Formats: sequence, C-alpha cells, structure tokens
Amino acid sequence: MKQDQLPVDAVMPQLLETLRNAGNAVLVAEPGAGKTTRVPLALLGEAWLGGKKIVMLEPRRLAARSAAQFMAKSLGEQAGETVGYRVRLDSRIGPRTRIEVVTEGVLTRMLQEDQALEQVGALLFDEFHERHLHGDLGLALSLQSQSLLRDDLRIVVMSATLDTEPIAELLGGAPVIRSEGRAFPVATAYSPARLSGPIEPHVGRAVLEALRAHDGDVLAFLPGVSEIRRVAKWLSGAGLPPNVRAEELHGSLPLERQDAAVAPCAKGERKVVLATSIAESSLTVEGVTVVVDCGLMRVPRFSPRTGMSRLETVPVSRASADQRRGRAGRLAPGVCYRLWPEREHPYLPEQSAPEMLEADLAPLALELAVWGIRDPQELEWLTEPPASSYEQACSLLKQLKAIDERGKPTEAGMRMAKFGLHPRLGGMIIQASALGAARESCVLAALLSERDLLQAERNVDIQLRIEQLHRLAGDGGRAYGGDHPARGASLRIAAQAEQWERLAKQLQAADGSAANGQVPVGALIALAYPDRIAQRRSDGRYLLANGRGAELPELQPLSRFAYLAACELDDAGTESRIRLAAELSISDIERYLADYIENEDIVAWDPASESVRSRKRTRLGAVILKEAPQERQDAEKVAETLLCAVRGAGLGYLPMNKQASQLRARMRLMARGGGDWPDVSDEALLGSLNLWLKPHIYGMKSRSDLQKLQMQQLLEGMLSWKQRQELDEQVPTHIVVPSGSRIPVDYGDPESPVLAVRLQELFGMKETPRLARGTLPVTLHLLSPSQRPVQVTRDLRSFWENAYFEVKKDLKGRYPKHYWPDDPYTAVPTSRAKPRPN
Repeated sequence: MKQDQLPVDAVMPQLLETLRNAGNAVLVAEPGAGKTTRVPLALLGEAWLGGKKIVMLEPRRLAARSAAQFMAKSLGEQAGETVGYRVRLDSRIGPRTRIEVVTEGVLTRMLQEDQALEQVGALLFDEFHERHLHGDLGLALSLQSQSLLRDDLRIVVMSATLDTEPIAELLGGAPVIRSEGRAFPVATAYSPARLSGPIEPHVGRAVLEALRAHDGDVLAFLPGVSEIRRVAKWLSGAGLPPNVRAEELHGSLPLERQDAAVAPCAKGERKVVLATSIAESSLTVEGVTVVVDCGLMRVPRFSPRTGMSRLETVPVSRASADQRRGRAGRLAPGVCYRLWPEREHPYLPEQSAPEMLEADLAPLALELAVWGIRDPQELEWLTEPPASSYEQACSLLKQLKAIDERGKPTEAGMRMAKFGLHPRLGGMIIQASALGAARESCVLAALLSERDLLQAERNVDIQLRIEQLHRLAGDGGRAYGGDHPARGASLRIAAQAEQWERLAKQLQAADGSAANGQVPVGALIALAYPDRIAQRRSDGRYLLANGRGAELPELQPLSRFAYLAACELDDAGTESRIRLAAELSISDIERYLADYIENEDIVAWDPASESVRSRKRTRLGAVILKEAPQERQDAEKVAETLLCAVRGAGLGYLPMNKQASQLRARMRLMARGGGDWPDVSDEALLGSLNLWLKPHIYGMKSRSDLQKLQMQQLLEGMLSWKQRQELDEQVPTHIVVPSGSRIPVDYGDPESPVLAVRLQELFGMKETPRLARGTLPVTLHLLSPSQRPVQVTRDLRSFWENAYFEVKKDLKGRYPKHYWPDDPYTAVPTSRAKPRPN
C-alpha cells in the first residue's frame, strides 16, 4: 500500500542504520513529521528484530488508540491484527500482533512480569518530553534490563521538543537524529492583556471571533474539565452558528465521545473542540485550522510536608505552547490565538517540570521495591527521584506494610503492585478482600481513581458518589437516556472495578480463603488512608491522625459525626479542606484499624495544676480515641516527669531558701580555687538532677510536694566530710570580729561576700578578713550605731589611716554618747555605746 511521503521518511534510512549498529537512538521530529505512525512500521522488517515485538509507549490513552488504529488502517487491517494497543480498560491484541502501542502503566506491568522482555525487540518512547512519572520509570527499568539481561534490546526515545543532550547521554551516547516537520504556517495573535477573572468569557469570545474570521474547525485548550463545561455552556448561551457543534475532549469521556471529537465533520459542518492537554501531541484533530490557547494547564503537585497532592493551575511552558500552536498547522495553514500578551511569552518556563519532581512517589517506590531496587541511585535516571519525597514514600509503604524495614516488598506489597494503583488503594483492596469486601473496595478504588462524579455537589459524602455510580452504570445509564455528562466516566469506573475485583478474587483464592462480608465505606477509606482519620474538635473542625487540622467546607450532614475518614483533601493553608469523606464509627476504627491503634500510659506534667497527671490513653496517630485517669502510677515515670518540669522551669521550682542559697555561693567560691569541688551552677545542677535530686522525690508528684525538700541538706550531701570541714574553715557562714560578736557573711554576690558590722566592733583589727585560702577579701559594710552604712571598703587598714578621722568627726557629732577613740588600732572594740570598764 503506497503512502504519502512524510518528513520522517527522509531520516528513516539513518534511523534504521543507527539501530542496526547501535542499541539506542534519539529521534527529534517536529509535529506532523509522522514519527508516531511511521517508525514502528519501518522497524517491522529489520533482521535484528528477529520476529519479536515492537512496543511503543504512548503517554495518553486516546493517542495510543488513535496511533494503533491509524497504523492498522495503513496496513489495510483492523487494530488487533499486526498492530494493536493496550490501554487501561481497553485492549486490541491478537496472536499475530507485532506492534503494541501501550500506555505508561501498561509498560510498567509488562516489565514487572518479565524483566528481560523476552518477546520484545524494540522499545519506543513517544512524546517523551511530557516526562510523566511512569515514562521516566519505564525508561530507567528498561535501561537496566538492557544492561544486565538484554544487550540486543533497542531503545528509541522520540519527541518533538526535547533537550537531546541529557537523554542521549543517558542512552549511552546514543546518536541524535533530527527530522523537520511538515507543519503549515501558523499565524499567531496575542491578547493585549493577561487574563483576569473567569476565563470562560475570554475563551468564548476568542472562539466566536475565530469562527467568524477563519474557515475550518477550532481547537481550544483549557486547563480542566470544569472549565471545558463552563465554556461549552457559555458558547451555548452566546449562540453558536447552526452548523457548528461544540465537542469536549478529555480523558474522562467515553471512547465514542473522544472518537467523535477527533473525527472530521460532515460536509458543511464545523466543530469547536474544547480540550485539555490531551490534544497537545500525537493526536491529529481532523479539520482544525484554528487554535485558541488560554495558556493554562492543570498539574498534580505533591507536598512532602503534608503528604497530600493537589491539582494546581499553572501557566503552560513555551514548549507546550508551541505544541498547541502546531495543532493548527497539521493539515493546512492556520492561526493560533494566544490569550496572553506577547511581551510575557519569553518569561514562560521553557519546559514543563518533570512529574518526578512534583508527584507522590509512593507508587514509584513500590515498583522499585518489587523490581528489587532499594536505592533509586542503582538505576540511571534522566531526573533522579528527590530524596526527601522518596524517603517519605518509603515511610508510607512501611506504614501500609507494603515493604519491610529493609525496604524489601512484603507479600501484601507484591499483591498491591499487581493492581497498578496507588499503594494506598491497592492495600485497601488486599485487606478488604480478606474481609470479603472485594467488590466494595474495588468500586471505591475505581471511583477515587477518577474525577469526582458530582463535581458541583457541595456535600462531600462519598456515599452520594457511590449511589450515583450505581444509578449511572447499573443499567448502562439507560435511566438517563445515555445523555448524563457523567455516564461515560461511570461506565469506565464500573468496568475498572470489575477488572480489579476479578484480580482481587484470584489473589484471595490463591490464599485458599474466601470470606464473605460487608465493610462500611468509611472503614474502607480508613484502610487506605489511616493517617486521614479525622476526629471532630470542640469548634467543629477536625484533627487528622497525621496531626494536621482539617475542616468541612460548610455545615452538612457529615458534620454531626465525631469521626470521619477523609480520602480527598486540599493542601491550602494550615487547615486542609475536606473534599471527600465518609462517616466512621469508633467501633469500626477499633475493629478494622486495630493494627494502627496504640495503648499507652501517659505520665505528663499539667501546668494548670502544677502536678503530674497519669492517664491511660488509646490513640491512632494524633487522634485520641479514649483517655481515662490511671489509678496506679509508675513511680519512675512520675519522678522523671517531675525532673522534666524542674528542667523546664529552672531551679526556681525548688525551695531554694536563703540558707541553701548561701551554701551554694560558698561551694562555688571553693570550686573557683580548683580541686574536686562539685559544680553547683544552675546549668550543672539542672544537668545532673538525676544524681542529686531524683533519689529524694519518689512519692512526690506536684510542685507543692517539691517545696518540702530540704535543699540545704541536699546540697550538703554533695560534699565529703573533709570538704564540709574545709568549707566551714575557708568560707565560713560567720566571722568573729574583735568585739566577740559572730557576724554572718552575706554571700549573695559570690564574687564579693559582704560582712556588715558596726565600725566600733572592729577597733583593733588591722587587716580585712580574707576567705577561700586568703584569695578573696570580704567587702566590709561599716555601720553606724543605728546600723546605717558609713563606709564600704575591702581595705580596712587604708580606711583606718585615711578615712576614719573624717568619719569619726561626723559620727561623734551624731552619736556623742558613743565611744570614738583617736587610735582605732589600740582602741577597745565594743558592741555597746562604750566599752565595759575593766
């Protein structure tokens, strides 16, 4: 069958020669070059293929089906003969199939089932620039398989927009082959200002202008399904011309609706195709000559901080914008309306970020564990998995019991991986099947794997979605005449659930057990998301088992329940908003989540009562299920808790009276001179509470109990008998002055001890008393007869010789009846007004 020449045909001899001589190649071909449909067919007759299959990875289901059907048609066949495809819920493969077009998840399963890919001679990765997680994973696994098991396996990476140097290096220095596209000229019109407010009127007006100004069909790119439906409604209200119909194009549509959107119109008719990024590449929408690009796309973003994913609307990259623009020039000259200013175009990101950097890596981590990889660095990656996200993914897998502490997959983990689901949902199916609830869990897993069936519904109860699914899919949707917008998604969800249910029952039968039972929806969700069990707080908001806060968007039927199982939350702010959930009872938590429940005896300090409280607590993560006072307290834990309270509050929590404080100061003075004196600074005492305080607090449980301690005795207990003797000798509590009085020493300032004594009692004393082996003079506060300081000195001799005579005059005038001698050195000291006569 003779085919029209396509640009890629010009480089096909070079590609074939490269693959004959080398194992790998990189093919860069512009949109419309024909790489997707020409390359697989061209490889069929190659001798090195040896009758083996060619597997081409196509990221999107619609593109995979379309490519396979186009190639089959070019051979005069139906899909499923020489050329077939395998996508989720749809397969056209026969015994003679030599070319299989598969989606990313299918390739991962093929590799896991046969790491050597014994029946495959060539792997083609199409549209690799999209950098989906499974695409990167599939390439990494394929390269290891090629390196260790299949040196004859050929790998070709193909794309229209790709930074070739890194991928060529990853493929072992593979040659890069370039083909020019067959794109027709496309005129580009920019908006004068950026979009503001709802995008529907902007897109709608651009579509109507395009229909008036140009012939052919219009392809409008929008970020998501909700925007597509609002634009369709806007266009319907604005009044499309009678010969123009609006078609939606997104992954949740039934296959027949997708086919209708890309099929050519009947003569005299036109169409407006409202599409997501599904139409960016590897797909020709027949009849399109005009593209309207809103410049936005919706991508999943995973937050390692919260463990949750959210959909985020972001500007497209320049590469994606060029791909979209190229849709208008596939079959004829066209025009592209870009709804952003031309001056802003250079500031768009050059390429979209690889999904590896922004996705939940739990599915990837499980696939690697099943493959036999414990450390991702064992593989060659174009973009390595971020360490923090991967570590968090492994922690989740351990929590779900999918891998053990060494990172090896458990039996349950091996089974989870077979479903090709997120490990949370796969684990739920495994556990529910053992309880006899395979069907219910598979329906729930399929429902949660698709977009919300009731997107406009404000009630977040998942049970409403299950009921809607049964209404739409139970009788094939005939109750709605087949026109309900969610009918296609419902049929697909039901078909997927049936497929998983068959697999679940096969795995359960292999165990030799077949239980029959019912598990409440909330309990099923909790099995998948044990960290998202939510407990209502006093203010109506919720506490999640992972410690985060959450709230319902508004008061609704679920608000009355003490516990919820949340399966979808946003990641906005400190309090996540619950998007989908189900009621959950405490009895169901205790029955189905027993492995996650911990019983613990809590001994904690209660700041309000300043005492230790002991309680018996049952909890699941941060959610406290039950709590009651503990009658018998653990003396050791109580003592440790008291010590923690003292450490936190400081030594002020202890009855450190004046005598104890004086003792500490004296001990610190001695320690300053060296030797093995204990360190009684605040830091040292708080750091050694276990040694000197703990033995004395058993039986105590409050601050008031601590006030009974004799701190002076506790500090003295740190000293040996010899040290006590030396302490009394070198830093005494009192000093006997010449009058015979025993005067206390004030050690409030350990660096400057004070002796406050009436001046008359010191007559006859020539030198200042010194402490601590004579190293520290006391500070003398010389007092008047009325106990008022008249002089402060640390040099008594200097005072007698220089200041005394002036002080004497003043004191003699104020206290004339008192004894004020001329010579203080020979005078008789007295504690009275005058010395007693002999």
